[in-house]
Amino acid sequence: MRFFDLALIAAYLIGITWFGAHFRHSQKTLRDYFLGGRNAPWWAIAFSIVSAETSTLTVIGTPALAFKGNFGFLQVVLGYLLARIVISILFLPQYFRGDLFTAYELMERRFGMRLRRLTAGLFLVLRALAEGVRVFAISIVISIILRLDPFYAIVVIVALTLFYTFEGGMTAVIWTDVIQMGLYVAGAVLSLFTILSKMPHGWAQVYGLASLGDKFRVFDFSFSPTLAWLSQPYTFWAGVLGGCFLCTASHGTEQLMVQRLLAARDLKESRKALFGSWILVALLFALFLMIGTILWALYTVNHWQVPGKVDRIYPQFIWDNLPIGVAGLVMAAVLAAAMSNLSAALNSLSSTTVMDFYRRSWPGKAEAHYVSVARFATLGWGVVLLAIGVLAQRVDSVLEAGLGIAAILYGGLLGVFLLGLISKQVSESAAMAGMAAGILGNLYIRFATPIAFTWYVLIGTSITIAVSLAAGLLRGDFRESA
Repeated sequence: MRFFDLALIAAYLIGITWFGAHFRHSQKTLRDYFLGGRNAPWWAIAFSIVSAETSTLTVIGTPALAFKGNFGFLQVVLGYLLARIVISILFLPQYFRGDLFTAYELMERRFGMRLRRLTAGLFLVLRALAEGVRVFAISIVISIILRLDPFYAIVVIVALTLFYTFEGGMTAVIWTDVIQMGLYVAGAVLSLFTILSKMPHGWAQVYGLASLGDKFRVFDFSFSPTLAWLSQPYTFWAGVLGGCFLCTASHGTEQLMVQRLLAARDLKESRKALFGSWILVALLFALFLMIGTILWALYTVNHWQVPGKVDRIYPQFIWDNLPIGVAGLVMAAVLAAAMSNLSAALNSLSSTTVMDFYRRSWPGKAEAHYVSVARFATLGWGVVLLAIGVLAQRVDSVLEAGLGIAAILYGGLLGVFLLGLISKQVSESAAMAGMAAGILGNLYIRFATPIAFTWYVLIGTSITIAVSLAAGLLRGDFRESA
């Protein structure tokens, strides 16, 4: 009965792999391999940003958030808009002032080589850990489809994505992202209407039940000066402030996103891609939250038992209940989200490895040599992500685990980037001390307090800047610059 669904999924996997790999012949220089030759239009980069920003965590994690709660996650998306304003004003002009390949070259220009390597190394750790959780999220979907052990499920997708990323570089990443985004948005819309059709009285029944259950609630303005208040991840304050700092760090300092912004033809095109991506991501989150709400209503009406792991609820329902053909298309769409994000991570990890470490240590070699090293760095990171994905099987919520890992380290990164932009006096050593303090502070908060992950970046950034300025005063940085 599932042959047609499996055939659709297989056709998608083969087709997208072939499409991405055929860009190999245009990858002659590092600019081609890491920045797509800076020829991609802004709208394609916007789609690619959203593909990197969302991933399988969004597809399977966001409906689960609405199933368990309400639309409060959209408060975080408001913070994402504020972040884009900050990035477009403070960060992008600096990135387009010079021929930069990675975000961390900016750190060398302001502070020195040690901080460039520290921030680049932190990104490698951050992205590998966060992407490992996303790789595990892929295995949830494939194990449902093929009844495979999670290990073999992970290997299938990592191997296929690795192949076309290895061959086609950033050009392949951007254009496969455009196709995959279109597919998984179409799949989500199709699944929404199909699930809605299973409600005995349609949308009116969903709306009535969800209204009684307060499922459409977006804003939570509750406030109290206690840690209990800070432990709520989706209040208005946590969403707008925390979401702003989280997105400023991810889109302004992390190579995964900065690489896309640098691939634009100029500063104006980069800004258009950045704000265009916000419109897309806001609509996408709203769509998946609505899917989770309709699923909640359906489970409530039918008195069905909720799966022990709520993250499985959307992909499991699709595969078990949607008509043949529809289920295959939607599952292919979920895999599309997984592959687009994984390919982006592989290319950004490779670019940071080569540009911030290898080429600085072994300069003067032929361009073809560095492109070959970039390809093998991509291969090596594929193996690393596969290993972390296998080890990540114990997490509860894949969406919050992925965001939480990133948020712990983002504070230190964002702190030194902002410090570099707003202060000309603080030395490299003082900035490194502040960055270490910000990360250690967030680790303490994560494991010793109930504070929610949405606050980590704001707190870590504040600690980093405060300690850096204090260390600068002790070192006499400000007196020396006077």
